[in-house]
Amino acid sequence: MNTSSLKCALPLLAAMTMESASAAQFKALLFTKTAGWQHESIPAAISATRRLSELHDFAVVHSDSADVFTPENLKQFDVVVFLLTTGDVLNERQQDAFQAFIRSGKGYVGIHSAADTEYDWSWYRGLVGRNFLIHPAVQSAKLNVLEAGFPGLEFMPARFTWTEEYYTYGAEHSESLNYLLSVDESTYQPQAMWGEIKSNGMGEFHPIAWYQQYDGGRAFYTGLGHLPASYDSAMFLSHLYGGIYWAATGKGIE
Repeated sequence: MNTSSLKCALPLLAAMTMESASAAQFKALLFTKTAGWQHESIPAAISATRRLSELHDFAVVHSDSADVFTPENLKQFDVVVFLLTTGDVLNERQQDAFQAFIRSGKGYVGIHSAADTEYDWSWYRGLVGRNFLIHPAVQSAKLNVLEAGFPGLEFMPARFTWTEEYYTYGAEHSESLNYLLSVDESTYQPQAMWGEIKSNGMGEFHPIAWYQQYDGGRAFYTGLGHLPASYDSAMFLSHLYGGIYWAATGKGIE
């Protein structure tokens, strides 16, 4: 290439380099609509996810409106994160769009009260895996890592202390759940009673995070993330990003 041709090519090469550098590895929709309890940790969770997107080079769009759940709009995303959602957040048309999104091979991430969402939609119950029933007061307890090869669990010891609003969950709504974390009920007080709803916990096995292949797509859920300060924890954020990364790409499991 002569000097003149090289000078002409430099702007194009520079533009291509800039475009490559700005290309995100995937795109996530961060959905925070609530139709029930609204967690005070939502702003911290949004900010933390945006920091993760900068650290790990993925694009993120936040919305607390279900109007974003249209087939045309969802096409641009690789994963939808139900971040601290509660209650009935999607109408039937929006449910259809989200179901088609997952069936096209895309991903879902549920954080904490995503299990307290869409109880009357059987497909979503299968997607999230288990529903929230009740919880005791926030306490510290011992957690166990059950599958260390899942992305994001590299920074978690095999057994560690964590402070959380530990949900008690109902029965499995899917037979495909792979469990990542469990909480040792002997290390805290799992008993809770809300009027006629009473629980002594889940017993010997109390899962708190899991993942699965579901209806053509991928689903990850973690029950952690109640406290705003959780989103300042590098260990928790690694766990959160690992779930987003796997749900968006299907990569990372060893």
